[in-house]
Order: sequence, then C-alpha cells, then structure tokens
Amino acid sequence: MYSFISDLYPICRSITGEGVRRTFREIQKYIPLDVHEVNSGTQVFDWTVPKEWNIRKAFIRTPRGEKIADLRESNLHLVSYSVPVRRTMTLAELKPQLHTLPDHPEWIPFRTSYYKEDWGFCMSHRQFEGLEEGEYEVVIDSSLEPGVLNYGELFLPGEKEDEVLISCHVCHPSLCNDNLSGIAVATFLAQKLQSMKLKNSYRFLFIPGTIGSVTWLALNEHRVSKIKNGLVLTCLGDAGGLTYKRSRQGNAEIDRAVLAVLGDAGSNFNVLDFSPYGYDERQYCSPGFNLPVGVLMRSPHGTFPEYHTSADNLEFVKQDSLEESLGTCLSIVKVLEANGVYLNQNPKCEPQLGKRGLYRSIGGEDAGRRQMAILWTLNLSDGKHDLLDIARRSGLPLEFVLEAADLLMEAGLLKAQKKV
Repeated sequence: MYSFISDLYPICRSITGEGVRRTFREIQKYIPLDVHEVNSGTQVFDWTVPKEWNIRKAFIRTPRGEKIADLRESNLHLVSYSVPVRRTMTLAELKPQLHTLPDHPEWIPFRTSYYKEDWGFCMSHRQFEGLEEGEYEVVIDSSLEPGVLNYGELFLPGEKEDEVLISCHVCHPSLCNDNLSGIAVATFLAQKLQSMKLKNSYRFLFIPGTIGSVTWLALNEHRVSKIKNGLVLTCLGDAGGLTYKRSRQGNAEIDRAVLAVLGDAGSNFNVLDFSPYGYDERQYCSPGFNLPVGVLMRSPHGTFPEYHTSADNLEFVKQDSLEESLGTCLSIVKVLEANGVYLNQNPKCEPQLGKRGLYRSIGGEDAGRRQMAILWTLNLSDGKHDLLDIARRSGLPLEFVLEAADLLMEAGLLKAQKKV
C-alpha cells in the first residue's frame, strides 16, 4: 500500500481531468475498475457537473528571472482549477493571489477554486516574505472547457443483492493521508474481497469529493435502496488511533459492526457522532437518502496541522497504520458477512443443552463466557435481535456470539431469518 501511495503521489489530481484518469489507470493495475464519464453541464440535483480542468505548466518568474511556485516542484503550488493566465504584474498586484501558512512558514497550503473561476498560487510563508519589489511574470497554462467528470466503480456480487458501499475521494493532489491512504486501503480491500465467497454484494466508488457522490447518487437513485451498509475511507495512514464517525442513523448495522470490531480489538479508538460536515457521508446521509454510511479514519480532518498542506507527504503516512487500517476494514467486512438474525427453534423454556453436547462442551480459559454466549444467543434469538445486538447486550466479545450461533445452528436450535 505504501508503494502504491508513492506511485500516486506525483500525479496532479483535481475533481476532473487527466490527473484523475491517470489515477484510475494506476488503480486498474490492482483491481478491474470501471471508469465512467459524465458530461460537463449535466444537472445532478442542485449541482451542475463542472467544466473539465487540465494543467500543463504553471510558475511565477521573479524580477531576477528565477522561477518560483513552479508546478513541477509541487502540485500544491497552484490553486486547483486556476484559469489560464499569462501576464506581468507588480508585487502589489500579485500578493492578493498568493496563499501561505504563517503558522507553518516552511509548508505549502492546498487551495482550490472549483466553482468560481479564479486563479492563484501557494507557497511557503518564508518564500513569500522574501519577495522583492518589481515586475513578476505569471504563467498558468491550463484549460477549463466542456469535458467529462470521471468516477471509478467496482461491483463485487455476493449471494444477496444487499450492498455494502465503500467510498473514497480521489481529487486531492500530492496529499498522502488525505486521501491517498483511503484510495490505497479501498483498492487493497477490494483486491482481497475478490478472492472471497461473499454473502453481501460490495460496491466500491472512487470519486471526486462532493460532486462525485452527488453525481453518482443522482444517476443511480434506483440502486440506492439496496445499500444496507457503507463506509467512507479517509485519512487512514497517520500515526493517530482509529476514529469512527457514526452514520446519520446513529445505530445502524454498520455503526454497531465497527464499534464491535474496534472494541474487541482492545486498542484506543475514538467515536464521533454524525454531523453534516466532512466528506461524502454528507451526501449519502442527506435526509433524502439517509443511507447507513459511516466514516473510518485515524486522525479526523482538520485535527492535525499537516492537513491540506505539503507536510501531508510520504513521511507523514506510516506503513503500520495502513496495515492496521486495512486489517480493521477486513474485520468489519467479516462481521457484516457473519451477522444475522435468528429464531430460536425451542423457545419455550431453555432447551436441554447437555444431550446436544452443548453444555460445558467448550474448554479453555474462556469456557464460562463462551457458555454464557450460547445462553444469551438462545435467549435473544427471537427474530428481532441480530448477533451484534446480542454481543452488545451480553457484554461478550462478538467472536463468542458468532461461535455460539454456529454451534446452535448445527444443533438445530436456531434458524436464520431475513434481516429487516
């Protein structure tokens, strides 16, 4: 995953254009991603698909003839979606178009102007303070014209039509945690799921932020009812502990599944309630859809100083963090695959477990708790509680409850029911 991020890091991405398509070609080396096109000007709910933006070169030439804020040195030097410019101006005229970070004078900020035609450059505050009076040449060789918005999609069919949505944004240039880490984890998760026999179906979306999810929802409204669980993946490579942001529903299956995985792992984690600010969960969880989609991340956006700066680089993401993030995603998938609702086939009084080999049949140091898992699973398998409910109410690890359900199914004491 780290090597994959290193390959993606130099690509100048935005919400449209060749940088996005290049990124998809890299992803296609790992998974069979379908790349879709949506024409500029297409109405998608209250939004309009924007013109396509492409950039060839951009720099500022100082009065001494030196090139600064050169796109070839950093993709972050140019405000994304800057319109074409070729002119000479004084320092006083140039300064309003320059963006810096005074609190971090060596870093370059990331700035965009997606929906307002404008232009600008970003540079370190140290360099900004050293600018001298005189004439500056500004060159932005870009195009902003009718074209297409691209998004990538991979559908992995399971035994059921119920879908789990995995979504990540692909529009940020040379920002590793936000969100090359999300792209990498989603890609390798999809690669692993391809080789598994799946109960649920899985839909992976690689989309430009906001406009991508709005566009997909507008064009696929007929599919939305099949989405029963979902995760937005972002900021999964930094050294912070894992964080989960609940769906708008708050107690959906995905919310309970993630919390069970994080709780059973025994490591430090943080849980945030839903808010209508963040990533594409805002669109999936908008009131007209209210999909059960949460966000898995490490340090939330805006809580680490490197966010949206040149310091979100290859040194900022950690291989161990990527590995743990992918492992957590796989554990969540396994829970969603195993979770179910069951009906006790002997509900009037407790069945005789001994004659079925289920009483004190489990050894080991957790024998007592595993026995309690059998009793709890029998008691709450009334067609209304799923296994996640049983684990939460009993206070037992989900692993024990899953094991108990398997044993009780083999003994003919449980029957699987369709989840509502």
